[in-house]
Amino acid sequence: MKLVGAAAIALCLGAASAEATPRHGISAFGDLKYPADFTHFDYVNPDAPKGGKISQIGTAAMDTFDSFNNYILKGDAAQGLELLFDSLMVPAADEPGSLYGLVAKDVELADDKKSVTFTLRPEAKFSDGTPLTADDVCDSFRLLSTEGKENIRITIKDVSGCEVLDPHSVRYRFTGSRTRDLPLTVASLPIFSKGYYAKVDFTRTTLTPPLGSGPYKITSFKPGEYVAYGLREDYWGKDLAVNKGRYNFGEIRYEYFRERIAGFEALKSGVLDLREEFTSRDWATAYNFPALKDGRVLRVELPDETPSGAQGFFFNLRREKFQDIRVREALNLAFDFEWANKNLFFDSYKRTASFFENSPLKAEGKPTPEELALLEPLRDSLRPEVFGEAIVPVASDGSGQDRKLLRRATTLLDEAGWNNDGTLRRNAKGETLDVEFLIESPVFERVLGPYVKNLRLLGVNASIRTVDDAQYLKRQEDYDFDMISTRFSTGLTPGDELRIYFGSDSASKPGTYNLSGVASPAIDALMDRMVEARSREELNTAGRALDRVLRAEQFWVPNWYKGTYWLAFWDKFGKPQIKPKYDRGIVDTWWYDEAKAKRIANGN
Repeated sequence: MKLVGAAAIALCLGAASAEATPRHGISAFGDLKYPADFTHFDYVNPDAPKGGKISQIGTAAMDTFDSFNNYILKGDAAQGLELLFDSLMVPAADEPGSLYGLVAKDVELADDKKSVTFTLRPEAKFSDGTPLTADDVCDSFRLLSTEGKENIRITIKDVSGCEVLDPHSVRYRFTGSRTRDLPLTVASLPIFSKGYYAKVDFTRTTLTPPLGSGPYKITSFKPGEYVAYGLREDYWGKDLAVNKGRYNFGEIRYEYFRERIAGFEALKSGVLDLREEFTSRDWATAYNFPALKDGRVLRVELPDETPSGAQGFFFNLRREKFQDIRVREALNLAFDFEWANKNLFFDSYKRTASFFENSPLKAEGKPTPEELALLEPLRDSLRPEVFGEAIVPVASDGSGQDRKLLRRATTLLDEAGWNNDGTLRRNAKGETLDVEFLIESPVFERVLGPYVKNLRLLGVNASIRTVDDAQYLKRQEDYDFDMISTRFSTGLTPGDELRIYFGSDSASKPGTYNLSGVASPAIDALMDRMVEARSREELNTAGRALDRVLRAEQFWVPNWYKGTYWLAFWDKFGKPQIKPKYDRGIVDTWWYDEAKAKRIANGN
């Protein structure tokens, strides 16, 4: 019997039956949608053909890569690496907070919720034919909990150990009282080969394709250009219910481009099969090339039913000049979303107000009695605004320079001790109020330009710094910025992963998503309540209370969101009749349609 390490990563809750009998899956708050004898997920075509390829840019900001290890802080990892590694269980994309067995045949949660036991499928194998055993599971946990990214280690700290019971059984043990999410957390960890990493240093970046057990393997690559993943015909799990109708492409290829224009031209020329558009101007004006007009390229909007999360310009609270909330509020007032949406975005967006936008976790109006029950014990450490109407961004008159809002911003800066010397704002030490926006793509300059202009009208020494992707990533990891633009979102059942965004522990550790450096015992306490929630109603109540507190701190300038995916692709793919509710489903469930591809090749 072996005991490994301490700590695991976060997702949702796993609740087994009261008798703690083995089950084929675990769920967040109630019964599983799919029974033990289900044959495939509802949103797949179980008879989808295999083969063909799809090439896409993906969503990563990087224009190159130098590593095939996405689980350490070092290096710029290639896209698609999750295709290489299996996990004990996998989520259903039409059911929040649930997992079903992949490497694990079944799962048993202890009555006291302090441990969970998985029975592994003996047929599970790595791509070199070696068996995947409990030793590999526990060694993977050891690597992630001791050498993994801080974002992973923070969320797995309450896993006290991984125990090998026999070659095909493993038990995870938990500490503390907040154990709700941990069964799904450990069930979702990638599984590495212990034998492979006994010879390979896990902590170093490498461009040697790693040994995995998943449906794909790296077949070719060229940093700065592409990485290609080939479907494994010998994949051990291809006939399991959780995989039926999935992973249909013979090759999945991620293309890299130095700039957006090059990526768009690649779509037009057919080098790129599919492109997700993120720029409203291009979506409204650029998709008028011949292949789209004659129907060979399709332009579609798919519904996005996932939480839109939070996109915005985030203040770095580690810098003294942003400690005064009046400064943050003043800078917030200078951003004219209404003007930008009309003149830059073709009225494509809605203003983001919540950190849980487009979800039941979003706070609205005044606190409910249930929310107040959570907030009142923390009143002394909360801002008074928390107990009123939920904070929302102030709407401008859409002129681009709303004088009323700019006058209010001027008053706030004066009150905060930043006086205007006729040209710039200075504090009592004579320091100017400098605000630099860090970006990695010139495309954001058209959005920031009018904002910077308004800030300069206030006497703020505002500027934009565009850096290459590698420098941008390094400065973000080291929190070397004044303000930075980002978007993050959680699932419908957020838990311990919130700590990497808002937790006090993550504020001072490099490489987390707590970009603003938020550190508040009250916020930590409300996140605890979310993790401890035993029903979705309790979770949503705690989430709305947390949302009020976060919004009242005004450590960001909210941006915008939309409830759809913008996609353009060559019409050579098939897709199931049902789209997975909480995913795009492209790589996961689409397939290559040979007949359609021939028609396109013939110019029809």
